[in-house]
Amino acid sequence: MENAHRWDLSYTQNRELSWLKFNERVLLEAADPTVPLIERLRFASIFTSNLDEFFMVRVGSLFDLNMLAPDDVENKSGMTPAEQLDKVFEAVRPLIVRRDEIYSELVRELAAKGVAEIAYEALTESQRNYIHEYYRNNIRPVLSPQIIDRNHPFPHLKNKDLYAAALLNNRGKMLLGIVDVPKSVPPILVLPGTPTRFVRTEAVVAAHLKKIFKIYIVEEEAVIAVTRNADISLDEEKFDEDNPDFLNYMSRLLRKRERLAPVRLELQGYAPRLAKMLASFLKLEMKQVYSCACPLKLSYAYMLDNCAPELYYPPYAPVWPEYLDREMPMRTQIQQRDILLFYPYQSIDPFLKLLRESATDPDVLSIKITIYRLARNSAIAKYLCEAAENGKEVIVMMELRARFDEENNIGWAREMEEAGCRIIYGPENCKCHAKICLITRREKNGLSHITQIGTGNYNEKTSTLYTDFCMMTADPGVAQDAVAFFQNILIGSLSDEYDKLFVAPNAMKNRLMQLIDGEIAKGSQGRIIIKANSITERDLIDKLSEASCAGVKIDLIIRGICCLLPGVPGKTDNITVTSIVGRFLEHSRIYCFGEGEERRCYLSSADIMTRNQTRRVEIACPVSSPEIKQMLSDYLDRILSDNLKARRLQNDGNYVSVHNDGEPLNVQSYYMEHPVQMQASAVTGKRSLRNRLRGFMGRGK
Repeated sequence: MENAHRWDLSYTQNRELSWLKFNERVLLEAADPTVPLIERLRFASIFTSNLDEFFMVRVGSLFDLNMLAPDDVENKSGMTPAEQLDKVFEAVRPLIVRRDEIYSELVRELAAKGVAEIAYEALTESQRNYIHEYYRNNIRPVLSPQIIDRNHPFPHLKNKDLYAAALLNNRGKMLLGIVDVPKSVPPILVLPGTPTRFVRTEAVVAAHLKKIFKIYIVEEEAVIAVTRNADISLDEEKFDEDNPDFLNYMSRLLRKRERLAPVRLELQGYAPRLAKMLASFLKLEMKQVYSCACPLKLSYAYMLDNCAPELYYPPYAPVWPEYLDREMPMRTQIQQRDILLFYPYQSIDPFLKLLRESATDPDVLSIKITIYRLARNSAIAKYLCEAAENGKEVIVMMELRARFDEENNIGWAREMEEAGCRIIYGPENCKCHAKICLITRREKNGLSHITQIGTGNYNEKTSTLYTDFCMMTADPGVAQDAVAFFQNILIGSLSDEYDKLFVAPNAMKNRLMQLIDGEIAKGSQGRIIIKANSITERDLIDKLSEASCAGVKIDLIIRGICCLLPGVPGKTDNITVTSIVGRFLEHSRIYCFGEGEERRCYLSSADIMTRNQTRRVEIACPVSSPEIKQMLSDYLDRILSDNLKARRLQNDGNYVSVHNDGEPLNVQSYYMEHPVQMQASAVTGKRSLRNRLRGFMGRGK
């Protein structure tokens, strides 16, 4: 048991409550009148799906912890698992109320624009006839209604599936009736004559409950969903990751997810007696039951794609960087200078071009890569398969335990294995979250290497939605570390330190602590900027507090969870925390220490979280290119100057909008409107006359 008095809790806050504050900022985008209406509805959908995953994973794990170690104390708030659960249940209720209010307003505003969800009882006669005919032909034949009594036991309600439930009066005896909303039917039924007027399928099923349970009196009714603990553990069975049966093991484990214990019950509609009966069957306390007016699933927002253009964000497509030549081989350009791609403002295509060229280059000997999440239709996976089929050694460190992407990764692992790729899996009890690719080529005078390091996944879809960096370099020192990294992964070794790369779980945290110590030694001349998704790691939080007390100016740019509270007198006075939630998901991780020419910058796959620093394989790579370092510094400065989307964390755990007299700046809009430029470095290597004439280094048009 970890004693709370070991930790100074004056400048830290609970991880789960901090995450809920992040999701509240997502919900605020749904209320922002400057965001187009359909996009606002989609933010409400993101808020909802985020909350679903939060209950499945975080709340589920707290329940597990409460059973296994009820006296365990969290080191940022001093709370036990049970105390954290109570705080979470309490904090979620006002968020549900606020979502209901925002959704109601969105429905009104969308209806005024001709995009209308029609209540079943408000259908015209012709619309009702159409829906009834659809129900009779497509829905009713696949329904499986059930009452619950001695002869009909309570059914297994699948995780997050929708059901219509009713409290039934059978001659004074109360029964429960449940009917599933079939997945074979689209979530919304579009009414004839317009693509923007529709009825939700669950509303149609609910409207027929009286007919479905016609021999009873329906006292109360609601659409319901059960959220189950999805925190499946690889420790449930013994396994050997080198065994080919590991794929089958993971497939079996995924099937367990749908049957794990319930952690939440949701009802759309006011049905207090029905809610109490359902909670009893599910063995839930009433604090785990949430009633709302908003639909329990809002993913239909992504089906509304035929509305007026002004209801969406203006179209935006990532661009090919001006400073790259489309005709010249990527290897040649990377050998001349380090190349940085900035997603989603720049396209992933140059990296895909590098893989495509490498797959067919007869002198390329091997491609080695770590994969955490792939797109459903992945060009990256296809190029790896092509390379293997062309006789190259292709080694893929495939992480099958990427939560909620397990099935996709299993499918790709099998396909790549069939193509001749050598598939290995992450070390036992340690996910591989690093983003690194090493391409080795035979040259006249020996071997050459191209190393790619990323902050985000090898995923073409998310590269258009997430802000991330992809750096490609011919630096021999980085390549030497990359060679050693893959050799260590192949033999299951995580213990080695590297010259240039920081590699978790054994070295990254200590290297970061040393860099912070270097800034502490400078006192008030010290400077630290860290951009990450979350910060929860207690030792690093304490080290940042120590740096603040030494006078170091620290800016943390943290999108999500931030367990460090800034501005606490005598503890974190010199720390600011900025969060941006906008059109794109802020996903990149950048660590900067010092200022000016002495600044050291690192791109990383790792957040400042305990799991990333101590229980995952992660990589941080130094940036040696002066122009890339300058570009990253300019980017961070712009984020810190954002006064439209930025929020600042206060020492009470709340966020406030940034207000200043400067020119209005939305950093994401800025980079959509201003192509990334990089000035030439004095040491970029020999360049061709053609590239010099064409402005290879990306000077302005």
